[in-house]
Amino acid sequence: MARIKLISSAYSGRSIIASGQECINLFAEINEGDPQAPTKVTYYPTPGTVLYVDPNFARSARGTYRTSIGSAYYVVGPNVYYVLNNQTVVLIGIIADRLSQIKFADNGITVVLVDGINGYVIDISTNAFAQITDPNFYGADFVSLLDTFYIFNRPATNQFYITGSNVDFILLSTVGAFDPLDIAAKAGFNDPIVGIASVHRELWLIGNLTSEVWIGTGAADFYFQQQQGAFINHGCGAPYSISTISNSIMFIMQDQQGNGIVVQAQGYDLGEISTPRIVQEFKSYLTLEDAIGFCFQLGDHAFYCLVFPTASKGWMYDLKTKQWNEWNWVDINGNLLRPRATCCMFAYGVILVGDWENGKLLQLDLNIANDEGSPIVRIRTFPHLVDNNDKISYSAFDADMEVGTIEDQEADPLISLSWSDDKGRTYGNPVDQSLGRTGDYLAVPSWNRLGEARDRIFKLQWSADCVTALNGGFITPRKARK
Repeated sequence: MARIKLISSAYSGRSIIASGQECINLFAEINEGDPQAPTKVTYYPTPGTVLYVDPNFARSARGTYRTSIGSAYYVVGPNVYYVLNNQTVVLIGIIADRLSQIKFADNGITVVLVDGINGYVIDISTNAFAQITDPNFYGADFVSLLDTFYIFNRPATNQFYITGSNVDFILLSTVGAFDPLDIAAKAGFNDPIVGIASVHRELWLIGNLTSEVWIGTGAADFYFQQQQGAFINHGCGAPYSISTISNSIMFIMQDQQGNGIVVQAQGYDLGEISTPRIVQEFKSYLTLEDAIGFCFQLGDHAFYCLVFPTASKGWMYDLKTKQWNEWNWVDINGNLLRPRATCCMFAYGVILVGDWENGKLLQLDLNIANDEGSPIVRIRTFPHLVDNNDKISYSAFDADMEVGTIEDQEADPLISLSWSDDKGRTYGNPVDQSLGRTGDYLAVPSWNRLGEARDRIFKLQWSADCVTALNGGFITPRKARK
Protein backbone atom coordinates (compact mmCIF):
# COMPACT_ATOMS: atom_id res chain seq x y z
CA MET A 1 0.00 0.00 0.00
CA ALA A 2 1.13 3.56 -0.64
CA ARG A 3 1.06 6.17 2.13
CA ILE A 4 -0.79 9.45 1.60
CA LYS A 5 1.17 12.08 3.49
CA LEU A 6 -0.35 15.17 5.06
CA ILE A 7 2.82 17.20 4.88
CA SER A 8 1.43 20.26 3.07
CA SER A 9 -0.67 22.95 4.69
CA ALA A 10 -4.42 23.17 4.26
CA TYR A 11 -5.96 26.36 2.81
CA SER A 12 -2.93 27.28 0.71
CA GLY A 13 -3.85 27.78 -2.96
CA ARG A 14 -6.69 30.15 -3.83
CA SER A 15 -8.52 27.59 -5.96
CA ILE A 16 -9.56 24.16 -4.77
CA ILE A 17 -7.86 22.69 -7.83
CA ALA A 18 -4.59 24.06 -6.47
CA SER A 19 -5.19 23.04 -2.86
CA GLY A 20 -8.34 21.20 -1.96
CA GLN A 21 -7.19 20.46 1.58
CA GLU A 22 -9.36 21.43 4.54
CA CYS A 23 -8.57 21.03 8.22
CA ILE A 24 -11.47 21.46 10.64
CA ASN A 25 -11.01 21.19 14.41
CA LEU A 26 -7.56 19.63 14.02
CA PHE A 27 -4.07 21.12 14.26
CA ALA A 28 -0.72 19.88 13.02
CA GLU A 29 2.25 18.71 15.05
CA ILE A 30 5.56 18.46 13.19
CA ASN A 31 7.43 15.34 14.31
CA GLU A 32 10.83 16.88 13.64
CA GLY A 33 12.28 15.79 16.99
CA ASP A 34 11.92 12.08 16.20
CA PRO A 35 13.65 10.94 12.99
CA GLN A 36 12.03 7.52 13.34
CA ALA A 37 8.47 8.83 13.49
CA PRO A 38 6.38 7.09 10.80
CA THR A 39 5.20 10.44 9.43
CA LYS A 40 6.53 13.99 9.50
CA VAL A 41 3.17 15.42 10.55
CA THR A 42 0.46 14.22 12.92
CA TYR A 43 -2.89 15.96 13.35
CA TYR A 44 -4.43 16.31 16.80
CA PRO A 45 -7.89 17.47 17.87
CA THR A 46 -8.40 21.10 18.84
CA PRO A 47 -9.44 21.50 22.49
CA GLY A 48 -12.83 20.68 23.85
CA THR A 49 -14.60 22.78 26.45
CA VAL A 50 -15.78 22.14 29.98
CA LEU A 51 -17.76 24.51 32.17
CA TYR A 52 -15.60 26.58 34.52
CA VAL A 53 -18.33 28.79 35.95
CA ASP A 54 -21.83 29.83 34.89
CA PRO A 55 -22.81 33.36 35.99
CA ASN A 56 -26.43 32.43 35.11
CA PHE A 57 -26.73 35.51 32.93
CA ALA A 58 -27.51 34.45 29.38
CA ARG A 59 -25.88 37.24 27.43
CA SER A 60 -22.80 37.46 25.24
CA ALA A 61 -19.35 37.50 26.82
CA ARG A 62 -17.61 40.79 26.07
CA GLY A 63 -14.21 40.48 27.70
CA THR A 64 -11.91 38.50 29.96
CA TYR A 65 -8.82 39.77 31.75
CA ARG A 66 -6.09 38.34 33.95
CA THR A 67 -4.36 41.08 35.92
CA SER A 68 -0.64 41.52 36.42
CA ILE A 69 -1.00 40.08 39.94
CA GLY A 70 -2.95 37.00 38.78
CA SER A 71 -6.56 37.88 39.63
CA ALA A 72 -9.21 37.75 36.91
CA TYR A 73 -12.27 39.64 35.65
CA TYR A 74 -15.04 38.77 33.23
CA VAL A 75 -17.69 40.90 31.50
CA VAL A 76 -21.02 39.45 30.30
CA GLY A 77 -23.45 41.94 28.76
CA PRO A 78 -23.53 44.82 31.28
CA ASN A 79 -22.25 42.72 34.20
CA VAL A 80 -18.67 42.89 35.46
CA TYR A 81 -17.57 39.88 37.50
CA TYR A 82 -14.60 39.10 39.68
CA VAL A 83 -13.50 35.52 38.95
CA LEU A 84 -12.21 33.48 41.89
CA ASN A 85 -9.89 30.51 41.67
CA ASN A 86 -12.56 28.24 43.20
CA GLN A 87 -14.66 28.48 40.01
CA THR A 88 -17.12 31.08 41.26
CA VAL A 89 -17.78 34.68 40.23
CA VAL A 90 -18.85 37.75 42.15
CA LEU A 91 -20.77 40.58 40.50
CA ILE A 92 -18.87 43.81 41.24
CA GLY A 93 -20.25 46.36 38.78
CA ILE A 94 -22.64 47.30 35.99
CA ILE A 95 -21.56 49.04 32.79
CA ALA A 96 -23.33 50.30 29.67
CA ASP A 97 -24.97 47.43 27.78
CA ARG A 98 -23.38 47.59 24.33
CA LEU A 99 -22.27 45.18 21.63
CA SER A 100 -18.64 46.31 21.88
CA GLN A 101 -15.78 44.22 23.19
CA ILE A 102 -14.21 45.30 26.49
CA LYS A 103 -10.51 46.15 26.66
CA PHE A 104 -8.53 46.16 29.91
CA ALA A 105 -5.23 47.28 31.41
CA ASP A 106 -3.88 47.41 34.97
CA ASN A 107 -0.93 48.75 36.94
CA GLY A 108 -1.11 46.23 39.78
CA ILE A 109 -3.27 48.60 41.81
CA THR A 110 -6.14 49.53 39.54
CA VAL A 111 -7.81 47.88 36.54
CA VAL A 112 -9.14 50.15 33.79
CA LEU A 113 -11.71 48.90 31.27
CA VAL A 114 -13.23 50.70 28.29
CA ASP A 115 -16.21 49.91 26.07
CA GLY A 116 -15.79 52.31 23.16
CA ILE A 117 -17.47 55.24 24.90
CA ASN A 118 -17.14 54.98 28.67
CA GLY A 119 -14.31 54.01 30.98
CA TYR A 120 -14.47 52.22 34.33
CA VAL A 121 -12.04 51.39 37.13
CA ILE A 122 -11.66 48.58 39.63
CA ASP A 123 -9.65 48.72 42.86
CA ILE A 124 -7.76 45.42 42.74
CA SER A 125 -7.46 45.20 46.53
CA THR A 126 -11.17 45.68 47.29
CA ASN A 127 -12.96 45.24 43.93
CA ALA A 128 -14.57 48.65 44.41
CA PHE A 129 -15.99 49.69 41.05
CA ALA A 130 -16.63 53.13 39.53
CA GLN A 131 -17.07 54.94 36.24
CA ILE A 132 -14.46 57.45 35.07
CA THR A 133 -16.12 60.85 35.29
CA ASP A 134 -13.23 63.19 34.60
CA PRO A 135 -14.35 65.61 31.82
CA ASN A 136 -10.97 65.19 30.18
CA PHE A 137 -11.66 61.50 29.61
CA TYR A 138 -12.81 61.40 25.98
CA GLY A 139 -13.89 57.77 25.75
CA ALA A 140 -11.83 54.93 24.28
CA ASP A 141 -12.03 51.70 22.32
CA PHE A 142 -8.65 50.51 23.63
CA VAL A 143 -6.58 51.06 26.75
CA SER A 144 -2.98 50.07 27.34
CA LEU A 145 -0.36 50.53 30.05
CA LEU A 146 3.21 51.50 29.26
CA ASP A 147 5.86 52.97 31.57
CA THR A 148 3.17 53.35 34.33
CA PHE A 149 0.93 55.52 32.10
CA TYR A 150 -2.54 54.48 30.98
CA ILE A 151 -2.98 55.24 27.28
CA PHE A 152 -6.30 55.61 25.44
CA ASN A 153 -7.34 56.27 21.86
CA ARG A 154 -9.84 59.08 21.34
CA PRO A 155 -12.58 57.37 19.24
CA ALA A 156 -13.02 58.42 15.61
CA THR A 157 -9.92 60.66 15.71
CA ASN A 158 -6.18 60.33 15.15
CA GLN A 159 -5.57 61.39 18.76
CA PHE A 160 -4.53 59.50 21.88
CA TYR A 161 -4.16 60.67 25.46
CA ILE A 162 -2.64 59.51 28.72
CA THR A 163 -3.11 59.67 32.47
CA GLY A 164 -0.52 60.77 34.94
CA SER A 165 2.03 58.23 36.12
CA ASN A 166 0.98 55.58 38.67
CA VAL A 167 -2.59 56.86 39.12
CA ASP A 168 -4.76 54.88 41.53
CA PHE A 169 -8.43 54.00 41.86
CA ILE A 170 -9.36 57.04 43.95
CA LEU A 171 -7.92 59.50 41.47
CA LEU A 172 -9.33 57.73 38.40
CA SER A 173 -12.82 57.54 39.90
CA THR A 174 -12.96 61.27 40.61
CA VAL A 175 -11.78 64.34 38.70
CA GLY A 176 -8.14 65.19 38.05
CA ALA A 177 -6.56 62.05 36.62
CA PHE A 178 -6.42 63.52 33.11
CA ASP A 179 -4.52 66.62 32.12
CA PRO A 180 -6.14 68.16 29.01
CA LEU A 181 -2.63 68.88 27.69
CA ASP A 182 -1.59 65.21 27.84
CA ILE A 183 -2.89 64.45 24.35
CA ALA A 184 -1.14 63.89 21.02
CA ALA A 185 -1.94 62.84 17.47
CA LYS A 186 -0.72 60.19 15.10
CA ALA A 187 1.13 62.51 12.75
CA GLY A 188 2.11 60.53 9.67
CA PHE A 189 -1.38 60.35 8.17
CA ASN A 190 -4.75 61.69 9.23
CA ASP A 191 -6.63 58.38 9.44
CA PRO A 192 -8.22 57.68 12.86
CA ILE A 193 -6.57 55.44 15.44
CA VAL A 194 -8.65 52.25 15.69
CA GLY A 195 -6.48 50.38 18.18
CA ILE A 196 -3.44 50.66 20.42
CA ALA A 197 -1.08 48.07 21.82
CA SER A 198 2.06 47.98 23.96
CA VAL A 199 4.73 45.60 22.73
CA HIS A 200 8.39 45.44 23.71
CA ARG A 201 7.98 48.71 25.65
CA GLU A 202 6.81 50.41 22.48
CA LEU A 203 3.41 51.92 21.78
CA TRP A 204 1.72 50.90 18.55
CA LEU A 205 -0.87 53.37 17.24
CA ILE A 206 -2.80 51.33 14.67
CA GLY A 207 -4.87 53.47 12.37
CA ASN A 208 -7.58 52.69 9.88
CA LEU A 209 -5.03 52.91 7.03
CA THR A 210 -1.58 53.53 8.56
CA SER A 211 0.25 52.83 11.81
CA GLU A 212 3.00 54.41 13.89
CA VAL A 213 5.25 53.32 16.74
CA TRP A 214 5.93 55.67 19.66
CA ILE A 215 8.31 55.30 22.60
CA GLY A 216 8.57 56.84 26.04
CA THR A 217 11.21 59.56 26.14
CA GLY A 218 10.23 61.44 29.30
CA ALA A 219 9.93 64.72 27.42
CA ALA A 220 8.48 67.50 29.56
CA ASP A 221 5.69 68.49 27.17
CA PHE A 222 4.49 64.92 26.42
CA TYR A 223 6.03 61.67 27.67
CA PHE A 224 5.77 59.76 24.37
CA GLN A 225 7.42 60.62 21.06
CA GLN A 226 7.26 58.99 17.65
CA GLN A 227 9.99 56.45 16.94
CA GLN A 228 11.97 57.62 13.94
CA GLY A 229 11.57 55.40 10.89
CA ALA A 230 8.63 53.49 12.39
CA PHE A 231 5.83 54.65 10.10
CA ILE A 232 3.88 51.75 8.58
CA ASN A 233 1.75 52.19 5.47
CA HIS A 234 -0.80 49.66 6.65
CA GLY A 235 -3.61 49.92 9.16
CA CYS A 236 -6.48 47.78 10.37
CA GLY A 237 -10.12 47.63 9.29
CA ALA A 238 -11.17 45.17 12.01
CA PRO A 239 -10.12 46.81 15.30
CA TYR A 240 -10.96 43.89 17.58
CA SER A 241 -8.85 41.56 15.44
CA ILE A 242 -5.79 43.20 17.04
CA SER A 243 -4.10 40.82 19.44
CA THR A 244 -0.63 40.46 20.93
CA ILE A 245 1.44 37.50 21.98
CA SER A 246 5.04 37.57 23.18
CA ASN A 247 6.59 40.55 21.35
CA SER A 248 4.34 40.40 18.33
CA ILE A 249 1.10 41.99 17.10
CA MET A 250 -1.39 40.40 14.68
CA PHE A 251 -4.45 41.82 12.96
CA ILE A 252 -6.44 41.97 9.72
CA MET A 253 -4.76 44.60 7.59
CA GLN A 254 -6.35 47.48 5.71
CA ASP A 255 -4.65 50.20 3.69
CA GLN A 256 -5.29 52.47 0.72
CA GLN A 257 -5.01 49.51 -1.65
CA GLY A 258 -7.36 47.02 0.01
CA ASN A 259 -7.99 44.80 3.02
CA GLY A 260 -8.38 41.21 4.22
CA ILE A 261 -4.73 40.17 4.58
CA VAL A 262 -3.75 38.89 8.02
CA VAL A 263 -0.42 40.25 9.21
CA GLN A 264 2.08 39.76 12.02
CA ALA A 265 4.53 42.44 13.09
CA GLN A 266 8.18 41.65 12.44
CA GLY A 267 10.07 44.56 13.92
CA TYR A 268 8.49 47.58 12.27
CA ASP A 269 7.39 45.59 9.22
CA LEU A 270 4.20 43.64 8.78
CA GLY A 271 4.57 40.14 7.31
CA GLU A 272 1.61 38.31 5.82
CA ILE A 273 0.55 35.14 7.65
CA SER A 274 -2.60 34.54 5.62
CA THR A 275 -2.66 32.54 2.38
CA PRO A 276 -4.45 33.18 -0.92
CA ARG A 277 -7.20 30.75 0.14
CA ILE A 278 -7.59 32.40 3.56
CA VAL A 279 -7.83 35.89 2.08
CA GLN A 280 -10.37 34.73 -0.49
CA GLU A 281 -12.40 33.10 2.28
CA PHE A 282 -12.35 36.20 4.48
CA LYS A 283 -13.25 38.48 1.57
CA SER A 284 -16.35 36.37 0.94
CA TYR A 285 -17.80 37.33 4.34
CA LEU A 286 -20.42 40.04 4.53
CA THR A 287 -18.13 42.06 6.80
CA LEU A 288 -14.67 41.82 8.31
CA GLU A 289 -15.12 44.74 10.69
CA ASP A 290 -16.59 42.62 13.49
CA ALA A 291 -13.69 40.13 13.57
CA ILE A 292 -12.44 39.30 17.07
CA GLY A 293 -8.85 38.17 17.60
CA PHE A 294 -7.24 36.60 20.66
CA CYS A 295 -4.26 34.39 21.46
CA PHE A 296 -3.62 31.44 23.73
CA GLN A 297 -1.14 28.62 24.24
CA LEU A 298 -2.01 24.92 24.13
CA GLY A 299 0.83 22.57 24.97
CA ASP A 300 3.82 24.04 23.18
CA HIS A 301 1.72 25.62 20.43
CA ALA A 302 0.67 29.28 20.45
CA PHE A 303 -2.44 30.17 18.45
CA TYR A 304 -3.85 33.38 17.04
CA CYS A 305 -7.59 32.94 16.69
CA LEU A 306 -10.04 34.91 14.59
CA VAL A 307 -13.80 34.74 15.09
CA PHE A 308 -16.24 36.37 12.68
CA PRO A 309 -19.63 36.82 14.40
CA THR A 310 -21.64 37.87 11.33
CA ALA A 311 -20.21 35.12 9.13
CA SER A 312 -20.29 32.67 12.08
CA LYS A 313 -16.82 31.39 11.25
CA GLY A 314 -13.76 30.65 13.38
CA TRP A 315 -10.10 30.16 12.46
CA MET A 316 -6.85 29.33 14.26
CA TYR A 317 -3.33 30.19 13.11
CA ASP A 318 -0.59 28.07 14.67
CA LEU A 319 2.46 30.27 15.23
CA LYS A 320 4.65 27.19 15.59
CA THR A 321 3.75 25.38 12.35
CA LYS A 322 2.46 28.48 10.51
CA GLN A 323 -0.62 26.53 9.46
CA TRP A 324 -4.31 27.49 9.51
CA ASN A 325 -7.25 25.38 10.58
CA GLU A 326 -10.94 26.03 10.95
CA TRP A 327 -12.24 26.13 14.53
CA ASN A 328 -15.93 25.33 14.64
CA TRP A 329 -18.82 24.40 16.89
CA VAL A 330 -21.64 22.09 15.77
CA ASP A 331 -25.25 23.09 16.44
CA ILE A 332 -28.12 20.64 16.98
CA ASN A 333 -28.78 20.56 13.24
CA GLY A 334 -25.22 19.57 12.42
CA ASN A 335 -24.21 22.96 11.05
CA LEU A 336 -20.58 24.04 11.49
CA LEU A 337 -20.65 27.49 13.07
CA ARG A 338 -18.29 29.84 14.95
CA PRO A 339 -16.72 28.41 18.13
CA ARG A 340 -18.23 29.20 21.50
CA ALA A 341 -15.31 31.47 22.41
CA THR A 342 -15.46 35.22 21.89
CA CYS A 343 -12.73 36.30 24.35
CA CYS A 344 -9.92 34.55 26.17
CA MET A 345 -7.54 34.70 29.13
CA PHE A 346 -5.01 32.50 30.89
CA ALA A 347 -5.91 32.52 34.57
CA TYR A 348 -5.48 30.15 37.51
CA GLY A 349 -3.38 27.83 35.35
CA VAL A 350 -6.00 27.22 32.64
CA ILE A 351 -7.22 28.80 29.39
CA LEU A 352 -10.66 30.36 29.92
CA VAL A 353 -12.96 31.61 27.17
CA GLY A 354 -16.25 33.49 27.33
CA ASP A 355 -19.25 32.08 25.50
CA TRP A 356 -20.77 34.38 22.87
CA GLU A 357 -24.34 33.21 23.50
CA ASN A 358 -24.98 32.19 27.10
CA GLY A 359 -22.30 33.99 29.13
CA LYS A 360 -20.68 30.84 30.49
CA LEU A 361 -16.97 30.88 31.23
CA LEU A 362 -15.50 27.74 29.67
CA GLN A 363 -12.15 26.02 30.07
CA LEU A 364 -10.29 24.90 26.95
CA ASP A 365 -8.74 21.46 27.44
CA LEU A 366 -6.84 19.30 24.96
CA ASN A 367 -7.87 16.26 26.99
CA ILE A 368 -11.57 16.96 26.39
CA ALA A 369 -13.01 15.79 23.06
CA ASN A 370 -16.42 17.49 23.26
CA ASP A 371 -17.98 20.93 23.68
CA GLU A 372 -19.64 20.74 27.09
CA GLY A 373 -20.86 17.26 26.21
CA SER A 374 -21.77 18.05 22.59
CA PRO A 375 -19.83 16.39 19.77
CA ILE A 376 -17.03 18.14 17.90
CA VAL A 377 -16.75 17.32 14.21
CA ARG A 378 -13.18 16.71 12.98
CA ILE A 379 -12.50 16.84 9.23
CA ARG A 380 -9.30 16.45 7.24
CA THR A 381 -9.21 16.28 3.46
CA PHE A 382 -6.22 14.80 1.68
CA PRO A 383 -4.12 16.13 -1.22
CA HIS A 384 -5.15 15.71 -4.85
CA LEU A 385 -4.18 12.25 -6.12
CA VAL A 386 -3.23 12.66 -9.78
CA ASP A 387 -1.06 10.47 -12.05
CA ASN A 388 -0.54 12.12 -15.46
CA ASN A 389 -4.31 12.47 -15.78
CA ASP A 390 -4.67 8.69 -16.08
CA LYS A 391 -7.60 7.02 -14.40
CA ILE A 392 -6.58 5.32 -11.16
CA SER A 393 -8.58 2.54 -9.54
CA TYR A 394 -8.62 2.51 -5.73
CA SER A 395 -9.23 -0.90 -4.24
CA ALA A 396 -8.67 0.17 -0.61
CA PHE A 397 -8.12 3.09 1.77
CA ASP A 398 -6.84 2.61 5.34
CA ALA A 399 -6.80 5.43 7.89
CA ASP A 400 -3.55 5.68 9.86
CA MET A 401 -4.97 6.77 13.24
CA GLU A 402 -4.85 6.37 16.97
CA VAL A 403 -7.86 4.17 17.79
CA GLY A 404 -9.31 2.03 20.57
CA THR A 405 -9.53 4.78 23.19
CA ILE A 406 -13.32 5.12 23.60
CA GLU A 407 -14.31 4.99 27.28
CA ASP A 408 -17.95 3.97 26.86
CA GLN A 409 -17.89 0.21 26.28
CA GLU A 410 -21.35 0.22 24.73
CA ALA A 411 -20.59 2.87 22.17
CA ASP A 412 -19.14 2.12 18.77
CA PRO A 413 -17.22 5.23 17.71
CA LEU A 414 -17.39 5.83 13.98
CA ILE A 415 -15.32 7.52 11.34
CA SER A 416 -16.51 8.18 7.80
CA LEU A 417 -14.72 8.33 4.47
CA SER A 418 -16.00 10.22 1.47
CA TRP A 419 -14.28 11.28 -1.70
CA SER A 420 -14.43 13.78 -4.51
CA ASP A 421 -13.76 12.98 -8.16
CA ASP A 422 -14.45 16.51 -9.44
CA LYS A 423 -11.35 18.15 -7.94
CA GLY A 424 -12.97 18.95 -4.60
CA ARG A 425 -16.23 20.54 -5.75
CA THR A 426 -18.52 17.84 -4.36
CA TYR A 427 -18.15 14.73 -2.22
CA GLY A 428 -20.08 11.49 -2.30
CA ASN A 429 -22.03 9.97 0.56
CA PRO A 430 -19.82 9.18 3.59
CA VAL A 431 -19.19 5.54 4.45
CA ASP A 432 -18.79 4.68 8.15
CA GLN A 433 -16.29 2.39 9.83
CA SER A 434 -15.44 1.72 13.48
CA LEU A 435 -12.74 3.67 15.31
CA GLY A 436 -12.19 0.67 17.58
CA ARG A 437 -13.73 -0.27 20.91
CA THR A 438 -11.83 0.21 24.17
CA GLY A 439 -8.40 -1.39 23.99
CA ASP A 440 -8.68 -2.31 20.31
CA TYR A 441 -5.54 -0.36 19.49
CA LEU A 442 -4.79 -2.41 16.38
CA ALA A 443 -8.09 -1.64 14.68
CA VAL A 444 -7.65 -0.12 11.22
CA PRO A 445 -10.58 1.79 9.71
CA SER A 446 -10.63 0.42 6.16
CA TRP A 447 -12.73 0.92 3.06
CA ASN A 448 -12.69 -1.22 -0.10
CA ARG A 449 -13.74 -0.98 -3.75
CA LEU A 450 -13.61 2.80 -4.02
CA GLY A 451 -13.94 3.21 -7.77
CA GLU A 452 -11.67 5.12 -10.10
CA ALA A 453 -10.83 8.73 -10.89
CA ARG A 454 -8.30 10.96 -12.62
CA ASP A 455 -8.21 13.41 -9.71
CA ARG A 456 -9.28 12.01 -6.34
CA ILE A 457 -9.51 13.75 -2.96
CA PHE A 458 -10.30 11.67 0.12
CA LYS A 459 -11.99 13.11 3.21
CA LEU A 460 -12.06 11.70 6.74
CA GLN A 461 -14.64 12.89 9.26
CA TRP A 462 -15.38 11.85 12.84
CA SER A 463 -16.92 13.24 16.03
CA ALA A 464 -16.18 10.50 18.53
CA ASP A 465 -15.74 11.53 22.16
CA CYS A 466 -12.39 9.80 22.52
CA VAL A 467 -8.66 10.35 22.04
CA THR A 468 -7.63 10.40 18.38
CA ALA A 469 -4.67 11.41 16.26
CA LEU A 470 -4.23 11.23 12.50
CA ASN A 471 -1.02 10.40 10.65
CA GLY A 472 -2.62 10.16 7.22
CA GLY A 473 -3.72 7.16 5.20
CA PHE A 474 -2.76 4.29 2.95
CA ILE A 475 -4.19 3.51 -0.48
CA THR A 476 -3.99 0.56 -2.85
CA PRO A 477 -4.05 2.14 -6.30
CA ARG A 478 -3.62 0.74 -9.78
CA LYS A 479 -4.04 2.23 -13.20
CA ALA A 480 -7.50 1.56 -14.54
CA ARG A 481 -8.03 -0.25 -17.79
CA LYS A 482 -8.42 2.04 -20.75
